[in-house]
Amino acid sequence: MTLIEAAQLLASLLNCMALMGLLLYGLNAYVMIALHWRTSRGRHAVPAPPDVSVWPLVTVQLPLYNERYVARRLLQAAANLDYPTDRLEIQVLDDSTDDTKGIVAEMVQRLQARGVDIAHMHRVERTGFKAGALAAGLEKARGEFVAIFDADFVPPSDFLRRTIPHFAESRVGVVQTRWGHLNQDFSLLTRAQSLGIDGHFGVEQTARCRGHLLLNFNGTAGIWRRSAIEDAGGWAHDTLTEDLDLSYRAQLRQWQILYVPEIVCPAELPVVISGFKSQQRRWAKGSIQTAVKLLPLVLSFVHLTYYMIHPLMLVVVLLSIPAFAVGGLMPSKTALALKSIVFALASVGPACMLIYAQLVLPARRWHHALWLPSLLVIGVGVAWSTSLAVLSAFWSRDPHFVRTPKFGIGPGGGQWRGRRYASSHPWGGLAELGLGLYCAWTAWVLGEQGHYGVLPFMLLYTAGFLTVGALTVLQAMPGVRGAAGDETGTQSLARDGSRGHSDLPKLGSSCTTVVIAPESS
Repeated sequence: MTLIEAAQLLASLLNCMALMGLLLYGLNAYVMIALHWRTSRGRHAVPAPPDVSVWPLVTVQLPLYNERYVARRLLQAAANLDYPTDRLEIQVLDDSTDDTKGIVAEMVQRLQARGVDIAHMHRVERTGFKAGALAAGLEKARGEFVAIFDADFVPPSDFLRRTIPHFAESRVGVVQTRWGHLNQDFSLLTRAQSLGIDGHFGVEQTARCRGHLLLNFNGTAGIWRRSAIEDAGGWAHDTLTEDLDLSYRAQLRQWQILYVPEIVCPAELPVVISGFKSQQRRWAKGSIQTAVKLLPLVLSFVHLTYYMIHPLMLVVVLLSIPAFAVGGLMPSKTALALKSIVFALASVGPACMLIYAQLVLPARRWHHALWLPSLLVIGVGVAWSTSLAVLSAFWSRDPHFVRTPKFGIGPGGGQWRGRRYASSHPWGGLAELGLGLYCAWTAWVLGEQGHYGVLPFMLLYTAGFLTVGALTVLQAMPGVRGAAGDETGTQSLARDGSRGHSDLPKLGSSCTTVVIAPESS
């Protein structure tokens, strides 16, 4: 056997191993669909909770970091929660380093003057990022239950009255609600994201909850029993997904996570590709960090390591030419057919789950499944940046948190061009453009040699990498980004965030803020 033949054999083996890995994660989608369908009968549904005779004390935590465009919207929604005023306190956990701090301070003062029990807590140092902020707020919280809403969410006014009754069962530690979408029709990117989120919340979370499998609190739009947080060891910041980490630790302590899809909490989807990529990188790296940390204690490999699908995709793509089209060891037609079938099963599974989600979710329409190609293109296109995050999780414990920018875009539309927080790094898309060209060449070579079974998938990879790469470059161009021309100060934010808040009294900008000093350690 020549050196070239040996290299091709190795490439073929690695390609097959990657394909089998993709098949494992693809089969998970089929299992979730089957489990959801089997448990969709009435006896598996979440029972109606009993009436509450005495409403418990609830702390609402609002973690913020540089959210000048959505801070007012979030605080107003929290203040509008329909709950006994003497049983509700709100903590604004503000780690901002820009003018968001002043905006929050002014808004808090207005709400306090209206009788809302709300405190503005600002840390001198961002130790532990979001997890550290939640832990610091919990030390001062009075609530028996803790509801958490990220900056891009707008909780409905009846959120607490609908979730608190589900804690009648003493071992329920968390109630998680379904994410809705404020701006799903803004662009193809937001429509694609809405499909992916619907697949997770419409099918997988429901199936896992009804099937009594391990599932996770999604970091926001949910409420914790405080004793469950403390019993599980509290918020830890040694991973980027503190929510997933605490969820598993709580379930290992026999606490139950209850998912209630009937309660929908809408949120703003990222509107620029750089924001979507950073969000996916954070979730990917954090989930693998959590897997490395907790897998010795749990048997939920696929759920914790799902983002491994992206490195496996890259292996399949990069090794397609060496495995199929180089050297003298040409695979037989049977072997190629089997690989094509495996590839198809692995790829079609997630798509089937997303389409199924549109059929079973309330207030959804089957025609939303027509957006599926956009999600497939975007989902494939972020494989490079997400794979780097996954691989870095194995050798780096760096907890550096990169936030996903929000611009206050809701059902009425909005604008991100010319505003702060947009990416200024156009070179971030060059790798995807290069991969797109490589995939196009691979598709041409495989087509020339008659390997038509994998050709559609290679064309999908081509479209995905080229699309994401081009969007990354174009949206970061100074003429599009326009960050330097963004309005500054609280005056511009008053125009952005004060719509619908004319009932608030006009007060000065001073406000009492709790400053949390760095930990002594």
